[in-house]
Amino acid sequence: MLEAHFKSADKRPSSAPDAESAGRELSDPDGILQARILVVDDEPVNVKLLEKMLQAEGYTNVHALTDPRDVKPSYQTQPFDLILLDINMPFLNGFDVMQQLAEIETESYLPILILTAQTDRETRLQALKSGAKDFLTKPLDRAEVLNRIHNMLEVRLLHNQIRDQNRLLEQKVRERTQALYDTRLEIVRRLGLAAEYRDNETGLHIIRMSKYSQIMGLEYGLSEQEAEMLLNASPMHDIGKIGIPDNILLKPGKLGPAEWETMKTHATIGAKILSGHSSPLLDMAQEIAMTHHEKWDGSGYPEGLKGDQIPLVGRIVAVADVFDALTSSRPYKEPWSFEDAIAFMKEQSGKHFDPDIIDVFLATMDEIIKVSKKYAEPDST
Repeated sequence: MLEAHFKSADKRPSSAPDAESAGRELSDPDGILQARILVVDDEPVNVKLLEKMLQAEGYTNVHALTDPRDVKPSYQTQPFDLILLDINMPFLNGFDVMQQLAEIETESYLPILILTAQTDRETRLQALKSGAKDFLTKPLDRAEVLNRIHNMLEVRLLHNQIRDQNRLLEQKVRERTQALYDTRLEIVRRLGLAAEYRDNETGLHIIRMSKYSQIMGLEYGLSEQEAEMLLNASPMHDIGKIGIPDNILLKPGKLGPAEWETMKTHATIGAKILSGHSSPLLDMAQEIAMTHHEKWDGSGYPEGLKGDQIPLVGRIVAVADVFDALTSSRPYKEPWSFEDAIAFMKEQSGKHFDPDIIDVFLATMDEIIKVSKKYAEPDST
């Protein structure tokens, strides 16, 4: 009999809710009455009774299952806000169902209210350990059931609100962080372009050599993120030329010894311009500005570093920068052919350049030539 599952003191028509229930029906500002509720019990009588009780209370989204094997696929299709779950059922008991739900619900607070005739301590503890948030013993007290359901749904909805707010805040933080990164990156690019405008080179030079650097970095084994940072930091390699006097920087002929010493200071000037900030991007840019004129055999400048003393990014950019300079037209020279430039790079392996980087350079030559042609100077043939 239906009445056997509820205390006799609570017998009344399902269409006549108590005063407290009626108050909740008239106002539902938190959306509790629209919450998705699932009743799981192998006894159709119990299911029907709970459905009627919840609908009479004003709940509008009540679902029921008598086969516990259907719970997992139903929850995967559209999660529920509360599950009223029996323990003793065929095929899968309530503990089995909770284990299945725990495997697929890893982020949300899932209120599971156990309804059982078993009152022993072991069953209660096992239910709580398995994921139940509360339990009621049969015969059920109607008022207690409704209040427990209401309270658990309040917790569920508050949890979801906090979760959604946290996700929104995390998204805003990501957007703000990306905006700051993009702004910093744009400044880096424009500073690099400013340095090129002071020289006899163009912005296309920094595009080409930075893309060469990224290609070689990836081939060498840098991560996607590291190679992208190299792409964005390498345009700053000659930023120090801003500090070189025009009569030296723009001199059409060969520089004298004193002039050359002044020209070489652009490496330390660039490093100083880029120093004093904790940004990984600017740290890498500073390292490149300072070391891309060092040579593998120790004959470079400004510090005469040798071999692995030269940071990897400096060794990569050195190859990219020289190759593009050789194959580009300048007021004082014609561009070298790819064949002649490649032959020179090979000849300088172990002298000017890291042999391993030259191997990477040669392995990616097809990609590098594509970039060179794609971003060729407007007057190139």
